[in-house]
Amino acid sequence: MRDRKDQAQNKIMNPISTSSRARERFLEAILQSAIEYAIIALDLDSRVITWNEGARRILGWDETEIVGHPVAVIFTEEDRAAGIPQREMTATLTQGHGDDERWHLRKDGSLFWASGQMMALRSDDGELEGFVKILRDRTEQRENEERQRVLMHELSHRIKNTLAVVQAITNQSFRNAASIEAAEQSISSRIKAYANAHDILLQKNWLSAAVDTIIEATTVNLGVEPSRIKASGPAVSLNPQAALGFALVLHELVTNATKYGALSGDTGTVEIEWSVRKNVGDDRFNLHWQESGGPAVEAPKKKGFGSRLVNTSLSAFGDVSFDYAATGFKLDLEASLQKLQYQNCPDLEV
Repeated sequence: MRDRKDQAQNKIMNPISTSSRARERFLEAILQSAIEYAIIALDLDSRVITWNEGARRILGWDETEIVGHPVAVIFTEEDRAAGIPQREMTATLTQGHGDDERWHLRKDGSLFWASGQMMALRSDDGELEGFVKILRDRTEQRENEERQRVLMHELSHRIKNTLAVVQAITNQSFRNAASIEAAEQSISSRIKAYANAHDILLQKNWLSAAVDTIIEATTVNLGVEPSRIKASGPAVSLNPQAALGFALVLHELVTNATKYGALSGDTGTVEIEWSVRKNVGDDRFNLHWQESGGPAVEAPKKKGFGSRLVNTSLSAFGDVSFDYAATGFKLDLEASLQKLQYQNCPDLEV
């Protein structure tokens, strides 16, 4: 069987090995079928001699358009000015090959990221006859790597910011708690609220979170009957940091209402209303929190961490006011809608 296989291979290869013309056609077929690679032969003056089908597909020039022209035409203007083509050729002669990892130009002027090498072509007696340059379009891989790098940077930033917020919640909760048990409970509930806000954002690829979704999640997480909190307003999405801040603020407001305010009894309710007012160049977002039906309200003599968190978080986006009316606590926020929705907003501060 081995003999028959060797005879078959010899039958195929012998005509090629004995005929220089057949060998040339065989090599030409290989050259032109390598359509994923730009394979370019150059003379000693770095002018194009041959240009395969892969080069035409990747770079855009037909062979008749490019043969005889300097190969430097495929390099960017900056690389030509920096002498990159000459350096590549020098490396080829001194090191045996010149590596090529950079942006290149297509015929239409567009850029693509190329990966390849240049090698010397020598005669049988070792005399230099020219060069061959082989390139592959790696733009998609390069862009994927860049996206991965950006994502990793963003992930690192989010983790650091999250840890900073958790640290602030922990420190402030212990500082203002009456006991270790109370501190543990406060820390656990606040971090849970923060984590739930993260979950909401992840459902939207960390782009935004709707106001009504955050309110609903807060109500569910704190075990409040939906009928006790009446929320109404148009569809409004918040950027990630505004959403996280709003989630923590709502958690504090609902928790406070449950302990001391309208939700501490059986009949009290909370109304949350928001609206958007058209304004030239910067629409305004208004939110109103109103408690009613609860015990008589008194202004706190000392502001705790929750009150400071509400004020600091909301003040970062607009004007906030508090009204400790005896009939029920009120809160009003007027903010720039653009600031609440702008993606590159400052990190949340607690």
